[in-house]
Amino acid sequence: MPGLLSPLTRAVTYTRWLHVLVGAILPIVCALVYPGLVKPTPADWALIAVLPVPLILAAAMVPSMRRAEGLQARLMLFPGPHARVRSEEDPGVSAAPSASWSDRARTGAWMVLRMEAGLALGLVSDQLLALSLSLAGAAAGSPGVTDSLLTLPGSHWWYALLVPVPVLVLLAVAAVAGALMAQAARRLLGPSVRERLSELEQRTERLLERNRIAQELHDSLGHALTLAVVQAGAARAAADPEFTGRALEAIEEAGRAALEDLEQVLFMLRDTGRPAGPRPALGEADRLNWAPATAPRRSSRRTSPGSSRRAEAEDELVARGGAPPAARHAGPRTGETRWCVQQRQGSVPKPSATTSLSLRAPW
Repeated sequence: MPGLLSPLTRAVTYTRWLHVLVGAILPIVCALVYPGLVKPTPADWALIAVLPVPLILAAAMVPSMRRAEGLQARLMLFPGPHARVRSEEDPGVSAAPSASWSDRARTGAWMVLRMEAGLALGLVSDQLLALSLSLAGAAAGSPGVTDSLLTLPGSHWWYALLVPVPVLVLLAVAAVAGALMAQAARRLLGPSVRERLSELEQRTERLLERNRIAQELHDSLGHALTLAVVQAGAARAAADPEFTGRALEAIEEAGRAALEDLEQVLFMLRDTGRPAGPRPALGEADRLNWAPATAPRRSSRRTSPGSSRRAEAEDELVARGGAPPAARHAGPRTGETRWCVQQRQGSVPKPSATTSLSLRAPW
């Protein structure tokens, strides 16, 4: 039972009702001119429903009418962000002007449907409300207070128990009619094939741009971290103050460059409108140059018997982390790059513990 009454507590039910009723304004205005609204017959109502159709179809040929109808449908037929019961589903209604005759034809069909549905719902609303008032009047001893199609025999007090019934029926009819009009809006005001293709292209462009930014950020930070690991390990193994100072300077420069790249990317993603600090100079073009498909294609390694497995794993990790920066500096050509990592004890290298890693990559 609560599930059946839940549409009556939602604001979108009443905005849909209003949206459908607004479509009856034009035929009612035309009926005031001809054939009139003084005791109209069923034939008069049929004429009222048909007369405005040419005017509606002529208005649908204007491209901006599709945008106007789409915006109204989005606001009135579907729950918005202010609704108590929100819907994450896309309304699927386009707000773009008509770009083809197919769009104009669908817009015309929607406008005619909205007009006819509004006129029908308006008549049903009028009769059900009149019936409810007639029941209330008959219960109070004054039958015939309204011009309802249903004539009540006599005056009885128990008519008061039936007063809410027409109102509940009207609310149910309005909820069903609004849901059906929402479904029709998705079909008749939905995006065309051209609009769908354009949206897919824009989405693809955004994904490609995000992937490009992620790749550039990965290469920049990966290069800085790899350089820091190599320099810190070499400085610790060398135990030379002069060499340690140069290693710290290299780590500082690599970290500063990575922070600048990170700042550029973050400001570009935030779109704050402010400049993202100093731009890189022309001499840093090699560092910022990005070459696609920098992953190594083939690798081989030669390890001397004296090296441990942990050292071999660290050497390979360092070598592979240096592949993308090497590809950026090498340019678009194919070649083979070799790294030779020697474990040192103090300032004397140990030739018996050497790892040589060769990477075949597209540079």
